[in-house]
Amino acid sequence: MREQFYQTLPVAAETDVVVIGGGPAGLCAAVAAAEEGADVVLVERYGFLGGMATAGLVNPFMTYFAGEEQINLGLFQRLIEQLQCMGGWTERAKARRAFDPRIMRFACDALVHGAGVRLLLHSFVADASAHEGTVSRVVLAGKSGLQVVSGKVFIDASGDGDLAAWAGAQFEKGRPEDGHSQPMTMCFRMVGVDEEAMPSREGINELYWEAQATGQIENPRENVLLFYTPQVGEIHFNTTRVVMHDATDTLSLTEAELIARRQVEQTARFLCDRVPGFENAYISEIAPQIGVRESRRITGDYVLTADDVLSARKFEDGIARGAYSVDIHNPAGTGTVIKQLPPGEAYDIPYRCLCPLGFDNLLVAGRPISSDHEAHSSHRVMPIAACNGEAAGVAAALCLRDGCDIRGVDSGELRAELKRRGASIYEGQSTAPDQA
Repeated sequence: MREQFYQTLPVAAETDVVVIGGGPAGLCAAVAAAEEGADVVLVERYGFLGGMATAGLVNPFMTYFAGEEQINLGLFQRLIEQLQCMGGWTERAKARRAFDPRIMRFACDALVHGAGVRLLLHSFVADASAHEGTVSRVVLAGKSGLQVVSGKVFIDASGDGDLAAWAGAQFEKGRPEDGHSQPMTMCFRMVGVDEEAMPSREGINELYWEAQATGQIENPRENVLLFYTPQVGEIHFNTTRVVMHDATDTLSLTEAELIARRQVEQTARFLCDRVPGFENAYISEIAPQIGVRESRRITGDYVLTADDVLSARKFEDGIARGAYSVDIHNPAGTGTVIKQLPPGEAYDIPYRCLCPLGFDNLLVAGRPISSDHEAHSSHRVMPIAACNGEAAGVAAALCLRDGCDIRGVDSGELRAELKRRGASIYEGQSTAPDQA
């Protein structure tokens, strides 16, 4: 009955590659596939692209270096260069790797326009049609009602693995002992700050702990996490913490948004009342949506593990690299666990992590790729998501060119094409146990 109903829906587009989600992963997937010759439709729920970099107000980029070597390049580097050209990047020492999220919207538009990607904004994936491992179309909800988009290859860059889940893919959520995911955070910014009068981070934390003890602050986070921005007098906060909520459950996500906004208000009031330098400050921006660290992880042909990350493992089919630490914010309350990689080292993300079990024309990119809870806490950041997104886009184009499914893609050719495009691809010997 459901499939019969979907056949009656208007067709919004027919295309080669359908990309769901316009964050760093989806943006790079769509642009890469289009530049490789595919007709591409990019579906985004908001009226603008950028994902967590814009809608989530997540800033700055986490490290994309292993020691002195920049390991996240390709389209991610082109995005940085686009930001630089548009005045959205800074060389300000205090604000290393920070960008202007408003200019980020322009930069994303420029990349997709230059590649000829077709956009469907204000469109939310509501379901998918799949039979025996082949996805044929997605159902979108938007101002035009329900519509379908059909394609030959699909890339789920939704952040939460929505398309893969609707299609019936296997997935896991949260930590293994209880299924709880990392907490969510609503980022916000304040302007009118006297940076010279601000206490040290330690001084701010001492005042914060006093406010927690008296009940002025309900946030369970153990400290105040703040960053400088390209604009002098503007401070970015990534410090709210909403625990024990599920980003894939509408009611739970609604509650998380409300809790987070209450924490934003409390934190801003505390800063203005108690912290020197904030006497004349005010909130200038609150993220349009709460930031999600973890939700679904789609099970693929290979599951990246914490051991892979912390041992800086290399794979024959490595298509992206990461050097960010294992970074787990306590899913249930206070505390954050950090585990560093060996100095100057990076790990590979295998192409197999992008290939969901049981599907032949569906790829996953960005945060929901196949990994365990700990490995996910490292690869979830935007530079790494952008790079595996670019790999997914190139792989989709190779499928079309060669008339093969996702497992028919020659990983050596995929790696070579990514390298030609400017990506950082490790070319030494594999250190994976089954490949060494």
